[in-house]
Amino acid sequence: MPVAVVTGGSKGLGRALALGLAARGWDLVLGARTAAVLARAAREAEAYGTRVVAVPGDVTDPGHRAELVAAAGRMGGLDLLVSNASVLGAEPLVRLDVQPLAGLREALEVNVVAALGLVQEALPLLRASEAGTVIAISSEAAAEAYETWGGYGAAKAALDQLAAVLAVEEPGLRVWAVDPGDMDTDLHTAAVPAGGEYRPAPESVVPAFLRLLDERPVSGRYGARSLLSSG
Repeated sequence: MPVAVVTGGSKGLGRALALGLAARGWDLVLGARTAAVLARAAREAEAYGTRVVAVPGDVTDPGHRAELVAAAGRMGGLDLLVSNASVLGAEPLVRLDVQPLAGLREALEVNVVAALGLVQEALPLLRASEAGTVIAISSEAAAEAYETWGGYGAAKAALDQLAAVLAVEEPGLRVWAVDPGDMDTDLHTAAVPAGGEYRPAPESVVPAFLRLLDERPVSGRYGARSLLSSG
């Protein structure tokens, strides 16, 4: 069976993707900071009859990243790496004139530096796979200018560029930066606590990710909603 590593796999989009992959028979290595919540997500995925390893820890920790990749290796290899773990840099989001610089550094460390560190750790296994794939979870804020989303958007824009360059340097892999669109997640609620508007569940965009894995288009940036509407 193919093997995937999903960071931020305990809830939100990470959990939804994990369950979608498990339903298709993927073996999973799930990482997240909160052990109890991660264990619950792992049990949900195991209900599909697949192998699941939960590795609690912080993606900014090199030891944690090494443990994620080592767990995949023990399963037989690594076919898909999903960099989903993310932080906002300020909760709720604020304008750039009061953006905490420590928060921006944290957003860059989690969303970009740790993502690259995990790719570096995983590259030998991904290169050995017949279908090695990296998915970087992007955001509309990476490409559009929205008030208060500057720090987070800058980090996601950097992640997009990282993915684009990785695709050029690793032509044997598929590297996709995917914007899932607005979703009903804890992250979005923390960003805009007084939002109140309807937002779709993360599960609603999982078919877009599965379509990418089925069709394997060229490396690049994709919007989940566009993929769903063009299906």
